[in-house]
Amino acid sequence: MGSFAPLFDWARMEAPGVEDLERLAHAAYSALPDTFRNLCDGLIIRVADLPDEEVLDDLGLESEFDLLGLFTGIGLAHRGETWTGAMPNMIFLYRRPILDYWAEHEETLGAVVTHVLVHEIGHHFGLSDGDMEAIELAAGP
Repeated sequence: MGSFAPLFDWARMEAPGVEDLERLAHAAYSALPDTFRNLCDGLIIRVADLPDEEVLDDLGLESEFDLLGLFTGIGLAHRGETWTGAMPNMIFLYRRPILDYWAEHEETLGAVVTHVLVHEIGHHFGLSDGDMEAIELAAGP
């Protein structure tokens, strides 16, 4: 028998951590079309392992794995003269639910993160599913 040279040292592989997913999210966000990113000037992207109990209670969710991401802030359509002094718009990505979803589907991790980002921003700004799909396609693989 010939020798087997593994492509990866699987015994040393780890799931992407919070910092890894933050880097991936910022890269995915940077790849989105400028017109879309301009909707959310100053958007802050944060990654947490799981949503907290308050978020779950507010949304009526039973499991912390039911939520991949969350947009908080004031959407473009809701901004008025009281916008000054408000907290910045933020997207929270939840690492463990995203990794769980990724493990169960045939998409790259980058595609999953891009999808969550686009949908969290898009739904908040009232974009249709078709609009969001076009934005994801424009962002590339």
